[in-house]
Parts: sequence; C-alpha cells; structure tokens
Amino acid sequence: QVQLVESGGGLVQPGGSLRLSCAASGFPFNSGVMSWYRHTPGKERELVAGITNSGGDTYIAASMKGRFAISRDNAKNLVYLHMSILKPEDTGVYYCKAHIEDVGSYWGQGTQVTVSS
Repeated sequence: QVQLVESGGGLVQPGGSLRLSCAASGFPFNSGVMSWYRHTPGKERELVAGITNSGGDTYIAASMKGRFAISRDNAKNLVYLHMSILKPEDTGVYYCKAHIEDVGSYWGQGTQVTVSS
C-alpha cells in the first residue's frame, strides 16, 4: 500500500534551517505530484509547496517564497522541503502528500517542526 514517511523535523532556533524528507513507497513515485502541507496552531492546514511528477515545476506559497524550496529525487523515492530563515510562526506539523492521477491522494503522518529560542 501507499506509504509516506516524513522525517527531519525538530527544534530549531529562529533564523535556522531544516530539511524535511518524505520517503514514499507503494506506488510508482514518478506518477505522483508531491506536496507539503502544514498545520500550525490556530490555523487550518495549508499548502506549503508542491512539485510535479518530473520535478520540472514547483510551487511555493507566497508567505514562504525566498525561504522554502521543494525538490524530489525520483531515483530514491524522496521529496524534500528545504526550509531556511525559519520563524516562530513556522512552528507546526508538516505533512507530505502524494496525489496520484486516477487513484487518489495519500498523506503521511506528519513531522513536528518547532522554531523557538
């Protein structure tokens, strides 16, 4: 079955960086449009970044442009979220999502990111 396992979260100081990873299995990875969402305290879950099957096109939410980037390694079935200049308001649970055309969408269990001094 489809599995998405996030890792790389943790505690980081404001201004710091983290790289989240999402390991995918159970489907042809290059058939999935991959994205990262986050759920921050007091807010609805929001889209952070997305990347097409080939990795040729990416999307970063406006409030994160210039600080976050998304990439994928189709040979390793991995998608990454590169986060820099982190702010306390970036604290939350970050989720990986795979959307497979004509099949459906799948979510990982999430990884906690805490930005605090």
